[in-house]
Amino acid sequence: MIRSLEKHSRSSAIYRYYELVSVLAEREIKVRYRGSFLGIYWSLFNPLIMTGLYGIIFGAAFKQYYHNSMWEYILAAFTGLAVIHFYNGSTAQALGSIVGNGSLLNKVKLPVSVFPVSIIVANTFQLSIGMLPLLMIVTIFVSPNLSSVVNILAIPLPLIALILISTGMGFLTCALYVFFRDLPFFYELIQFVLMMTSPIFYPAAILDPGIRPLLELNPLYPVIESLRQIVLSGQSPDFFLIIRSWLSGIVIFTIGWVVFNWLRPKFMDLL
Repeated sequence: MIRSLEKHSRSSAIYRYYELVSVLAEREIKVRYRGSFLGIYWSLFNPLIMTGLYGIIFGAAFKQYYHNSMWEYILAAFTGLAVIHFYNGSTAQALGSIVGNGSLLNKVKLPVSVFPVSIIVANTFQLSIGMLPLLMIVTIFVSPNLSSVVNILAIPLPLIALILISTGMGFLTCALYVFFRDLPFFYELIQFVLMMTSPIFYPAAILDPGIRPLLELNPLYPVIESLRQIVLSGQSPDFFLIIRSWLSGIVIFTIGWVVFNWLRPKFMDLL
């Protein structure tokens, strides 16, 4: 009987958590695009414009690394920008999610983690109806008929790793921000470093072999390489790259979750 009650209580808590995340994520999307004509599809404009600029500025120099094709270079740049745009947007918004809802937490007893999680969920929804369809369309055109089906099904695999990385960094930064209010300025520098060490507008092949191991320490690097391989190579998914991206996601998520739970008991003293 006691075990049955505990199981019911646990399932009720999970359902309540799911409801809270759903409500907060929906609120986040509505507030973000209130009064907007295109709504959530505005999120596509930034990476598309940046892709065009990269193509104009760097395309002639770097297209030789993409079978001398400007089109392939543009698609490679867009794929990398899709990753970095999701990461930057979701983690920057998650950073202030607890401090920004401090007054609410002081009035209502809520699981603190719902705030960064709801931000990631909102951005994941945005990714799924914006970037994801475009990546699927590109895969259909690049891959042969049979392998395109397999590759389309494989696209979510590196994206799940990206979500794990973003969630872990969201937990880490929102927890630290409660204690260090200068963190947003420092985190902008971290985002810049991650972007410059990610092979987005430049091919990894141009780097000195001695530098590349440092580049591979970037957790976004295997995600970008895996997604590009699936979408643009026209070959079957490279599961070694997928596993590397998942390892990055699991490590960053674990670090973020551990730090978040370690600092959580001290949050209310500073909010």
